[in-house]
Amino acid sequence: MKQVVLCDRTLCRPGGAFSFKEKIEIARQLENLSVDAIELPVIENVRTDVLLVKTISSFVKKAVLSVDAGGTAEGIENAAAALTSAAHGRIRISLPVSTVNMEYSYHKKAPKMLLLIESLVRQAKEVCADVEFCALDATRAEEGFLPDAIRSAVQAGATSVTLCDVEGVMLPDAFAAFVAELLADSALPDSIALGVQYNDRNGLAAAASILAVQAGVQTVKTACGADCVDLGVFGNLLKNCGGTCDLSANLELTRLGRTLSQISRFLGTSSGSAISVPSDADSNIHFDEKDTQDTIAAAVRQLGYDLSAEDEAKVYSEFLRVAAKKTVGTKELEAIVASAALQVPSTYKLQSYVVQSGNVLSPSAQIRLDKNGEILAGIAMGDGPIDAAFVTVEQIVGQHYELDDFQITAVTEGTEAMGSALVKLRYDGKLYSGNGISTDIVGASIRAYLNALNKILYEEEQQK
Repeated sequence: MKQVVLCDRTLCRPGGAFSFKEKIEIARQLENLSVDAIELPVIENVRTDVLLVKTISSFVKKAVLSVDAGGTAEGIENAAAALTSAAHGRIRISLPVSTVNMEYSYHKKAPKMLLLIESLVRQAKEVCADVEFCALDATRAEEGFLPDAIRSAVQAGATSVTLCDVEGVMLPDAFAAFVAELLADSALPDSIALGVQYNDRNGLAAAASILAVQAGVQTVKTACGADCVDLGVFGNLLKNCGGTCDLSANLELTRLGRTLSQISRFLGTSSGSAISVPSDADSNIHFDEKDTQDTIAAAVRQLGYDLSAEDEAKVYSEFLRVAAKKTVGTKELEAIVASAALQVPSTYKLQSYVVQSGNVLSPSAQIRLDKNGEILAGIAMGDGPIDAAFVTVEQIVGQHYELDDFQITAVTEGTEAMGSALVKLRYDGKLYSGNGISTDIVGASIRAYLNALNKILYEEEQQK
């Protein structure tokens, strides 16, 4: 049975998709799933990004930690510095191989690009034994150039090569034929692992990746809600079809559903996986405000979360707020964990709010926020009760943020259902998501907005 190597790219999502703590928790979950490699993006902020990689290195001991160096010497130096304490470190050299992108991005013709590939891979090899060359637009390379690029990388010391279809427009059978032809033309040594990264914009990544593996590829790039085949979908394929396809992987399939459910909360979306969360999450256990913190902490651990003492205290505080209004079941408890734990420090906390709306008066909101012990108040009108609340928060903080997305969903059923609100704010070209829960959907929306706002402020503080 052929073993498929899985490299996960969830943490390569651009912008402010995750807070520092969320990235650490996602890496921990991926390590527990036994993915073969966890990929991280180019080091942009040397202070915070290097600290992140070193922190993840302290507990990721089985999986390879792979840091993208892009296509620069500085990127290689930063990646090497970040990986100094990694048990298994890897540096990725990512360069275009199509004529248009080579000239547009690097102002180089084919011969000069071959020299750049060789130079950067050789430099990376000097500081890291494991070096991967990623051909970013492999399917659009001129005939004959891609094998030359791969040979240059391998001769310079690359230990693995990845073919990327960044557009995801090549049909799966054509992609498999492309891979098979390349293997024949490049004559890769058996020691070189060939991988694929296929964009899932058209929903074809899983099929293209499986066919590529059958054509001779060893490695598949996966992710949760990112730019390639969904980890849950691919895991489901291996679970249901691995026997007939003669394929397997190190992936812990029995815990995949629960883990994807946890990661999806950080993404602010439901998991794209076809694997369902185990039914024990829907048990009839209920809690009320008489339950102690130890009881709630034990229940949270039973749900599969490993929280710090600080986060356990935050969860219990939020639990008491919700339990004062209704009994709390396991679904509500999971929603509380998603809302209260694994978050950045709260610069602004919601103290109180009054929202007025009706068919004979304009919607308005009056909100009081706690900023490091100082109470700040504001009042404003809007197009609706939630818009009025958001405008009021902006008035208090003195800053306008572009609302990129806003979603409301019911976490539980019934007349006392808890609502979950997702807010995505765009600031300085980056996207920040926040989640809030409450039996009052306006309250949930305000908490979600503050959650995203606090992430923006935390990142600004870290960059000073």
